[in-house]
Amino acid sequence: MNATLKKQLTEFTSSLTTLRWQTLVNNFVDRLLTILLATGIFLVILWIGRLIINYLFRQTRRIEILGGNRRAATFHALTLNVFRYTCYLFYLYAILSLIGVPVGTLVAGAGIFSIALGLGAQGFVSDVVNGLFLLMEQQLDVGDVVEIGQVKGKITTLGLRTTKILSADGTLTFIPNRNITTVKNFSRHQLTQSVDLPLSPQAPLAEVNELVAKEINRLASQPSWKQTLAEIKGPVTQTSGQLFFKINVTADAATVSTRASELLDACLTSLNQAQIPFATPHGKDSKQ
Repeated sequence: MNATLKKQLTEFTSSLTTLRWQTLVNNFVDRLLTILLATGIFLVILWIGRLIINYLFRQTRRIEILGGNRRAATFHALTLNVFRYTCYLFYLYAILSLIGVPVGTLVAGAGIFSIALGLGAQGFVSDVVNGLFLLMEQQLDVGDVVEIGQVKGKITTLGLRTTKILSADGTLTFIPNRNITTVKNFSRHQLTQSVDLPLSPQAPLAEVNELVAKEINRLASQPSWKQTLAEIKGPVTQTSGQLFFKINVTADAATVSTRASELLDACLTSLNQAQIPFATPHGKDSKQ
């Protein structure tokens, strides 16, 4: 037994001695330099590709062909994702080939690993297919205000695998595309929000109507109100008997709350200056 161990130890020592260490080191350095060069080329291609894609999606007449700024932003993000994933795939293939891994033989003879990989990729394929249908059916676009499940906010990214939604409180939610089944899109049509001015029954309604119309005309002349419509509905009462002067503000989902707030502030300021009596929470008239 000892003689056998000594013989094996001697053969191992002899093999280490006869190894061409210089050749091994040179091969290792050559492979390392080749990998670094391939990585550098990959990064340059990735950088140039991003520049070209960003240039193609600048604000030009091509935006009109894609259906507007939001649609163009959606295709912009999707094109960047496809380009990046494609580059990563080719980079991985190149690195495995450089280090001597027979990729074709490995994939063909993977057997159980291929089956497991296929089962694991089902979710990825579902994400991609559902994402493509969302795009083709124009259900979502970057910048849309939507509600998906319990999440409501603005879409910041519509990718191949996930959709990112930024909520009003700053929460960024990542939703796999396969989980998107029911979508409430608030950006396809303008929304209407009411502005209610609580008035005293003794308030001069004709003067109130004149002052409100004046403020609406003043705000309508501003550039930010170009896509906003304010319509006077007049005096209405609630079931409690409270008198309100109602105004409907119609604008895009992203701006309707801001425009309604601006109109409310302008009307309250104007009515206060005219000493129009308001109703108080306790039912007493108030003059400012």
